[in-house]
Amino acid sequence: MPLLGPADPLPHVPRRILVAGNTGSGKSTLCRRISSSLDLRRVELDSLYWGPQWTPRPEFLADVLAFADEPAWVTEFQYHDARPVLLKRADTVVWLDHPFATVMGRLVRRTVRRRAGRVELWNGNQESSLWSVFTDSEHILRWGWKTYRRNRDRVLALVDEIVVVRLCGQGQVERWLAGPLASVGEERAR
Repeated sequence: MPLLGPADPLPHVPRRILVAGNTGSGKSTLCRRISSSLDLRRVELDSLYWGPQWTPRPEFLADVLAFADEPAWVTEFQYHDARPVLLKRADTVVWLDHPFATVMGRLVRRTVRRRAGRVELWNGNQESSLWSVFTDSEHILRWGWKTYRRNRDRVLALVDEIVVVRLCGQGQVERWLAGPLASVGEERAR
């Protein structure tokens, strides 16, 4: 299948969409916008994965299997165990392939804003101390840095299996939302 860009028409009306990209690239935000545009159920994987005190929930995979069987949804393409389950049911992958500086800038701003505001994330969790970036090898900022290339390779490997829409930069995201996605949204509404 060809790798589609922000102006390429979609070959079908997407019903089960995965949004791929690096930590901080805007996956959750794009999922919300797609959900609103196409009236799809949005499932946030982080809310299913993380239990209190950043402990993985044992029910995570069962929850993923349950919603993956539904006829229509949009979610993030993340978590090792969830990816094959979701990919088997998905019909479209939207890939946020933003430049490294964009992703890291967004990730730093988001992390600082969440920490300073003591924002509750999932199941009572909050971002860890900003100072722990120096001591915790799994700190979200270090994670974003070290997984940047890995995510790119993972998505490129999917091009022969599923429709992949590659969006580089926020301008392309906006063009795709207003163009090809809006067009299939109108088609779906008929």
